[in-house]
Amino acid sequence: MSPDKEKELLFPFTSIRKEQDKLLLLTDASIKHKRNLLCHAPTGLGKTVAVLGPALRQSLNNGYTTFFLTSRHTQHRIAVETLKLIKRKYDVSFNAVSIIGKKWMCIQPGIEALYSSEFADYCRKLREEKKCEFYNNTKNKSKFTELSKKVFGLISSISPVATEKIIKICRQEKLCPYEISIALAANSKVIITDYYYLFNPSIGENFLAKIGKDFEDLVIIVDEAHNLPFRLKDLASEHLSTITLRRAVKEAKKFAYIEVVEILNKIQDIMLSISGEMQIESEKLVTKKEFMHPLDVSYDYEQVKQDFKFIGDTVRETQKQSYIGAVSKFLERWAQRDNGFARIISFKKGFRKPYYLLSYRCLDPSVVCSPIVKSISSSIFMSGTLVPIKMYKEVLGIEESQEVVFNDPYPKKNRLNLIIPKTTTKYKRRGESEYKKIAEITSDIVNIVPGNSAVFFPSYYLRDKVNEFFAVQCKKTTFTEDSKMNKSQRLEMLEKFKSYSSKGAVLLGVSSGSFGEGIDLPGDLLKAVIIVGLPLRKPDLETKSLIKYYDEKFNKGWDYGYLIPAFNKTLQNAGRCIRSETDKGAIIFLDERFVWRNYYRLFPKDWDIKVKSDYKKELEEFFRKYV
Repeated sequence: MSPDKEKELLFPFTSIRKEQDKLLLLTDASIKHKRNLLCHAPTGLGKTVAVLGPALRQSLNNGYTTFFLTSRHTQHRIAVETLKLIKRKYDVSFNAVSIIGKKWMCIQPGIEALYSSEFADYCRKLREEKKCEFYNNTKNKSKFTELSKKVFGLISSISPVATEKIIKICRQEKLCPYEISIALAANSKVIITDYYYLFNPSIGENFLAKIGKDFEDLVIIVDEAHNLPFRLKDLASEHLSTITLRRAVKEAKKFAYIEVVEILNKIQDIMLSISGEMQIESEKLVTKKEFMHPLDVSYDYEQVKQDFKFIGDTVRETQKQSYIGAVSKFLERWAQRDNGFARIISFKKGFRKPYYLLSYRCLDPSVVCSPIVKSISSSIFMSGTLVPIKMYKEVLGIEESQEVVFNDPYPKKNRLNLIIPKTTTKYKRRGESEYKKIAEITSDIVNIVPGNSAVFFPSYYLRDKVNEFFAVQCKKTTFTEDSKMNKSQRLEMLEKFKSYSSKGAVLLGVSSGSFGEGIDLPGDLLKAVIIVGLPLRKPDLETKSLIKYYDEKFNKGWDYGYLIPAFNKTLQNAGRCIRSETDKGAIIFLDERFVWRNYYRLFPKDWDIKVKSDYKKELEEFFRKYV
């Protein structure tokens, strides 16, 4: 690519990586011609800079606003730094802002314990009652104060700016970080934010109205797009438990809404009636009418929903959250469409005592995604594991698009891809003898690896069972992921793990856990990843409903609803190892099912995969030769 073309596409680095030039040109053409682009772009291609430059150029030239959507805060920072490089190199004038979830930007004390939906209601009531000091300092009768205008000008002068910087400045000046960010977004050409700011039906339209943008003038870039189906399904789902109902009864008594207690007890009776004589940890499908009709006959469903919403708002004038308000939200969701959703009642063991859970689960993310994609100018969906692309195109409901699979840009000799078909985590084969075999092979491998290794299991239970034997045979320090760890505890453990890179340590994690996807360990920080088994979902009613739904819609229920999502988790685990063109490492898949045709076909086509039972020799030769 010529220097003039690089300048035209706002590419800020001195050299373009292999395959990166194709993504630059494809992005530019897709936005220019108002098309949708889906790309599988492996780690190392330089996706972020390859899409942001052309998107910014088209936005500046054609009046668009680019939304860079990502769920990872680290990716927010990378996008901001990329835009800073562009601005510095080409002296181009534009604003850009990073916005995370409103709750996480809030500097009110004590809001961490609230669910996001509860926080939204609490925040609204504080503003309406003029009880938020930070909002009052920022706005007066919907107009920005002189102080907020001054801070807005200060932050604009250093744009592109990360969320952390905005929060720090606003904390010093006692202003609302979210409202300042919204003001910045209104004047920004690039907005870096989470998926739900556009894809959540209850947020997207209001957010765009606040910043004065229209859907038709948007370019959206979805990073880590393999996560989007799961996120959208969660956004469109809702549940109600008997725990929430009991707490709502206490709340009604506390605030003297005595007539509400009777209605809440009726709702609980309906749930118990629907459930029948269920055993603990059992579940069954229910219909919309089974829950709605008895409540509607006794009290008028719509009126109950509205009354509970009003009471919830009133309660939040006194306290941060309202369980009656939460019941209202569920009643609203339950009354919605049937197609693409599953309605399930389950009987859960619980921490202290059993409880019932009534769920309205979204099966089809296209009900959320497709209308958005149709209404915007163009979109780019990208990920290092967006395979098979056709599946993502179909499940997200993207009708017209160009799909591109990029090759791995890293030298193949730097990575050993190895399948060891000597064990399995298949449910029927699980037991002490299988756990011992897995422990023996994994300990053999990590003892050979000259540095750090990470081992990912399908579940915490299976990991702990194997670790009973692994701990005795492993010669290195072991770090064990705990599902109860908070963010700071995870980061602390990760830093300790990194410090062992010279002598070597082992991280024992879970495929779907925090370390399975969200960590970046370049260079000598990680020399091997072992994926033990397949993280296939428990075949519960939701999974069975999903398989049935995709069978009826695409004739691919097993693949789309069960197998491929699990397999792609293992590919994400594998991606923790090789993070740059100079990194070298081994990726080991430990399960006989990986060589079965139905699974083997899902590996990326450009991977050179070896199937070996004599794994020790293969590993020793690789590390002796290349590391």
